[in-house]
Amino acid sequence: MPTVGVKRDLLFKALGRTYTDEEFDELCFEFGLELDEITSEKEIISKEQGDSKASGASDVVLYKIDVPANRYDLLCLEGLVRGLQVFKNKLEAPRYRRVSPVSGEPQKLIITKETAAVRPHAVAAVLRNITFTQERYDSFIELQDKLHQTVCRKRSLVAIGTHDLDTISGPFMYTAKPPGDISFKPLNQTKEYTAIQLMSLYKTDSQLKHFLHIIEDKPVYPVIYDSNGIVLSMPPIINGDHSKISLKTKNVFIECTATDLTKAKIVLDMMVTMFSEYCSQPFTVEEAEVVYPDGKTCKYPELAYRKEKLSSEFVNKKVGINESTEKIAQLLTKMCLRSEVTGVGDEIEVEIPPTRSDVIHACDIMEDAAMAFGFNNIPYTTPRTYTIATQVPGCFILRACVCVCSVNMSPLFLQCSKEDIADKLGKKISETRAIHIANPKTAEFQVARTTLLPGLLKTIAANRKMPLPLKLFEISDVVLKDDTKDVGARNSRRFCAVYYNKSPGFEVIHGLLDRTMQLLDVKSARGDGYHIQAADDSTFFPGRCAEIFARGKSVGRLGVLHPDVIDRFELTMPCSALEIDIEPFL
Repeated sequence: MPTVGVKRDLLFKALGRTYTDEEFDELCFEFGLELDEITSEKEIISKEQGDSKASGASDVVLYKIDVPANRYDLLCLEGLVRGLQVFKNKLEAPRYRRVSPVSGEPQKLIITKETAAVRPHAVAAVLRNITFTQERYDSFIELQDKLHQTVCRKRSLVAIGTHDLDTISGPFMYTAKPPGDISFKPLNQTKEYTAIQLMSLYKTDSQLKHFLHIIEDKPVYPVIYDSNGIVLSMPPIINGDHSKISLKTKNVFIECTATDLTKAKIVLDMMVTMFSEYCSQPFTVEEAEVVYPDGKTCKYPELAYRKEKLSSEFVNKKVGINESTEKIAQLLTKMCLRSEVTGVGDEIEVEIPPTRSDVIHACDIMEDAAMAFGFNNIPYTTPRTYTIATQVPGCFILRACVCVCSVNMSPLFLQCSKEDIADKLGKKISETRAIHIANPKTAEFQVARTTLLPGLLKTIAANRKMPLPLKLFEISDVVLKDDTKDVGARNSRRFCAVYYNKSPGFEVIHGLLDRTMQLLDVKSARGDGYHIQAADDSTFFPGRCAEIFARGKSVGRLGVLHPDVIDRFELTMPCSALEIDIEPFL
């Protein structure tokens, strides 16, 4: 979940009243948010960099609020306050309007065919006669950063550019050129650079270096010019210094370039709806025309309202309440979803505003009704179907008995990075039979794990300062490709244990294998029992690895880990490990 940091006093001023920490925590819960932390800039710097670096930092109290990942309208102070005010019935949800320029033609953004090779889509709009204060300006910049990190997927899907319209002149041209042909003065720099020089310059920049990979291997780079040839931006990397906005800016030209047009529309709608309240005509946005290579013209922002219909019976049944149709319509209106009773049975017509891109199904509307009603107010009911959960006997006994052997259990995530299951273990990712996750949110959750070993090694790395020896185990599932299954994959229950000490302790891990097989009622014998034999595996030290066979089939391996593996997991001591598939024994 994204976390939004807001100044407490500024938030209370906007809300029109003060709250105690406990009262505001309760308000957040009622609205479906979570007050994660109460801190200050000084306290944050002190924790991260030490007290010496924190001297001179602000003591202003900050509220860190966890926001649902799909509620982009709550990622800034303006949207947060607006939502809470409507929720408390102190404000009606505003209506956002797209308007034509008072005089002259709309600003035009012309897309050339060259952009198809790198970033084919663009949308634009104008915030006219806006008034910035330092707080509003900071919130404006922060919202861009939050959107870039969430819906924009770190600028890979969408990149936002904001410009002082009074310093540039339209029509604007969005094109793509070879990097050597692009030259301009980037934001906060003192001289001009070519695009090639910029890519080298920003390789050491702590923020921008994370976005370079998006275009650095492309034959052409996207760039936006005004009618005088001034560069507005080179998305998704950096804006030009010439058109940068400031507190004195009165007219803001917003452009979003994208590989996903739907996401670009959502991002543009969020930017303009959140800050149009500071325009001379609140909640109005001046339209801009986008001309596509085929000559088609579209006007943005769309600011589309749509209507959905559902029954109060559906809401009551799904939530577990018994409220009137009129009451449910009122609850939905509190969540910025204007609703009214149609008079046709128990039907409710719900208007979805452009700020609520998260509402895509009747279930989303039902969820908002439940939130407005109050989760704590939903009456307890006895389930109609009775089921009794039980532990898988083999796993339960095995966990308990391994714990008796003074080995600590360490439950871990099912997902991990590609590097964890491949490179760090000395293997190729193509050999792992891993299930890859589409559009992973972070690098730590790229694939479903195919082995339990990396998680345990990372746990040890995080606990190196603990007294030796460290003995950890996990009994859980891995996920493997399997073409015989209808979903193309299957879960497999594994047992993995790691011993970390000044000496490898192969005999310790071997003894744990014997005890485990005893618990699984498998004798030490060839044929119907189990045995081990020497094996080669890049994860283990040569000559110190054995393959485990049970009832004639290979079920796992044990041995001393290779020094390279230990080094890649940032460990400093020898380590022995055991991993077996216990699925055949359950």
